[in-house]
Amino acid sequence: MREGHPAPAVLITRPEPGAAETAARVAALGWQPLEAPALLLAPRPFISPRGAQALLLTSRAAARCLPATLPRSLPVLAVGEATAAEARAHGFVKVAAAEGDAAALARLATARLDPKAGPLLLAVGAGYGQDLAAALRAAGFRVLRRIAYAAAPAAALPAPARAALADNQVAAALFFSPRSAAAAIALLRQAGLGERAASMAALAISPRVAEAARAALAPFTWQSLKVAARPDQDSLLQLLDPS
Repeated sequence: MREGHPAPAVLITRPEPGAAETAARVAALGWQPLEAPALLLAPRPFISPRGAQALLLTSRAAARCLPATLPRSLPVLAVGEATAAEARAHGFVKVAAAEGDAAALARLATARLDPKAGPLLLAVGAGYGQDLAAALRAAGFRVLRRIAYAAAPAAALPAPARAALADNQVAAALFFSPRSAAAAIALLRQAGLGERAASMAALAISPRVAEAARAALAPFTWQSLKVAARPDQDSLLQLLDPS
């Protein structure tokens, strides 16, 4: 950013509590973060089954919502390093990380675990994890899919984000999941701001998220649509042009 000019704004659509962390990272890079979580997360009652050989986690949100009754000695396979770190922060001691997406997590599970050693406990958000469960079952595993949290769309854009969008002050929007991308774009449309995408870059954490951001905005189009080199936050934030 040029000295003496206000920092362009970046719309952060990630749910809390992750939105605050991302906002801090965006600010440290010299941008103005605008938190606008598109989804609201809430824990769901979770009964810990017995006999699982390992716990699989597809998100940090799932790791945060696990009950204290779940043994922390249970081996954990996490979708990526950030989710692995969250699991460790919540007391799990045997944690391994895949390379950032569900396909990589399935590969890690099939490489490290034996279908004959017991079922896999898959902790996910409501509406998530069906494809991963199907892939693991096809590999011979018994999968216990349990809902750790539910996500509901936010009611409206926060006032600061709405005002900045209306004034064309937002340079880019960050998208972390297909569902949150679709929900965020629905909020833009609800506020009558869908056409503002023509002046914004959409930065997506994966190709699936990019496709959701593109499809949900049609017939409007983003100024540009970029995909992170790897499905993690560090790679996503590298898409922010420091110039």
